[in-house]
Amino acid sequence: MAGIAIGDRLRIGAIMAGHQVRSMLTAAYSSPFYRWSFSGGAPERLTVAPQDLRTADPTLAADFYSGRFAFAGSYADVGASSPFSARPPTPDWQRALHGFGWLRHMRAADAELTRLHARALITDWIDEFGSWDAVAWAPDVVARRVISWISHSPLILRGADHAFYRTFMRSLSRQVRYLIRAADEAPDGVPRMTAIIALCYGGLCISGRQRLMRQSARRLDEELVRQILPDGGHITRNPNAVVQLLLDLLPLRQTFAARDMPPSSALMSAIDRMMPMLRFFRHDDGALAHFNGMGPTYPDILATLLAYDETRGAPVLNASYSGYQRLEAGDTVVIVDTGPPPPPTLSREAHAGCLSFEMSTGAERIIVNCGVPVFGGADWRAAARATAAHSTAVLEDTSSCRFATAQMVVKKLGPVLVSGPRQVTVERRDEDIISLSASHDGYRGDFGIVHERRLAMSAAGDRIDGEDIFNAVSGGGNPAYAVRFHIHPNVTATRTRDHNRVILAPLYGPPWEFYAGGADIAIEESVYLGGLDGPRRSEQIVVHGRCRHSPRVTWRLSRIDPNRPQPQAEQQSEPEFDELPLAHEPDIFEPGEGTE
Repeated sequence: MAGIAIGDRLRIGAIMAGHQVRSMLTAAYSSPFYRWSFSGGAPERLTVAPQDLRTADPTLAADFYSGRFAFAGSYADVGASSPFSARPPTPDWQRALHGFGWLRHMRAADAELTRLHARALITDWIDEFGSWDAVAWAPDVVARRVISWISHSPLILRGADHAFYRTFMRSLSRQVRYLIRAADEAPDGVPRMTAIIALCYGGLCISGRQRLMRQSARRLDEELVRQILPDGGHITRNPNAVVQLLLDLLPLRQTFAARDMPPSSALMSAIDRMMPMLRFFRHDDGALAHFNGMGPTYPDILATLLAYDETRGAPVLNASYSGYQRLEAGDTVVIVDTGPPPPPTLSREAHAGCLSFEMSTGAERIIVNCGVPVFGGADWRAAARATAAHSTAVLEDTSSCRFATAQMVVKKLGPVLVSGPRQVTVERRDEDIISLSASHDGYRGDFGIVHERRLAMSAAGDRIDGEDIFNAVSGGGNPAYAVRFHIHPNVTATRTRDHNRVILAPLYGPPWEFYAGGADIAIEESVYLGGLDGPRRSEQIVVHGRCRHSPRVTWRLSRIDPNRPQPQAEQQSEPEFDELPLAHEPDIFEPGEGTE
């Protein structure tokens, strides 16, 4: 762990020690005596089957019957063999297989053949993995399997003979009893919450489990209070965590109602807070912003979740607990990351994107972060987490956060963040002109620089003025910076001949102009990873400089009036630049001040 501060080393060491204890417990789970301790008789029946809100494709049931199993971006053709006997192509594929979430596709087919096939696959799993397996019995995998088996029990049990019914119920009951002990060993965050939700399903849906229902409901309330922040965001700061949890919490709320039991106030409050956060992160094109692990948005899933939003009100604008700000005027939306990274145990998907922003106008994304691929290798994911993959400033090609690279740490904890910004300041003003000023100290330790970003949006939403300031502290040096603005691949960027303006032309709608106050602007290659169609080539606007020589970069994004004659791209005249007042700056700042 070279290069990590002593305090960070101690914190990671303590986390590693806790993980070692959990590893010892995991080793105990594999012993025959321990497995015997959570065995027992089969319950009589299931009382209710919760709804699965995830999208189903009935055509995939035919692929499964033909032996073609595609999960998590990987594919295996097992022919007439059981997929549980096949060599898994990737660990993610293996976990998805054992999670049985794919049963929803078979249920959507709604045919006797798919019911028979589903029972055969479950029988194969019970025969081969019903006792123990390190992957199949990982707490979060067991949780997903329990939820899937209970939710799709009509598919599995309709027309089943008594012998299968008893075998299925005995295995399901065994997995629930295992989760009672192992739920707290699931990775912190969404996996642990999912394990507790699965226990709630077990208590509500399996007959004679009233005690489990009460105990798991209390555990869920405690976890909801801990993980769901007052503004509705998740403690990991990942917008996708809100999506994934709502997909399980909404059916759970319905299941309480189906059993004539009132959901707890903690559950109702969490859902009511999380719904507006979906709208907070949502651009007008229907997709969520790419921050801290958020990849592509599945429009059908988001539409399903938003259909449950009874208020359907405007999104919150100041999500200070989650560490985000939303600036909105006219048809323009800007979403800014203004929070420190989450704690190390919750940072497996966190990004080094402090002070990055995304900007859209109407249904067109203009400025984006690179996002993360749906399914990708470690190299892609590592690149997507770096500061350079975000629309913010980077010093010396170094991320503002440090990621764990030591194999010992990564193997046990995952690719967690071991250090990053500790002090992030935010000031917002909502007047005729919306302004925001924020700073972070992620570069203070290495370079003696505090990065400050100021933004202001006009009342009509047709202009955004910005300023990036590199404040030297503690004898800060003169590191090189690159202020990056990643452009959505549907936007064409054309630099003018004077090199200090770029015309951004989206597929639809009026173009925008980027101007950097006299600085020399570069257009460089980028990649957009946040789409459903995989990685796409894109471009980025980059303003280069050095912190001591040019500590301020003043820039502007403005919508081009189609009715006003525009200068030709090769002309070198500079447009007027009447800046908007920013927070902390009652007077306008001069264009080109402090830029190269």
